[in-house]
Amino acid sequence: MKLENAIRALAGTLILTSLLLAHFVSRNWLWLTAFVGANLLQSAFTGFCPAETILKKLGVGGSCCTKT
Repeated sequence: MKLENAIRALAGTLILTSLLLAHFVSRNWLWLTAFVGANLLQSAFTGFCPAETILKKLGVGGSCCTKT
């Protein structure tokens, strides 16, 4: 899986999970949604993405995973 796709999948999963938790558990889980959105916005302007750093350290998007 490409790194960009992994980041999108991670962000989407976190957003959907926090929305489900906000609906069924506590509205405070919406803060996670806000955090993910703010992180995506700042990474668009600064180019720094913490999720990218973490996923690279986990080996996602390395040369063994590149497919055309």
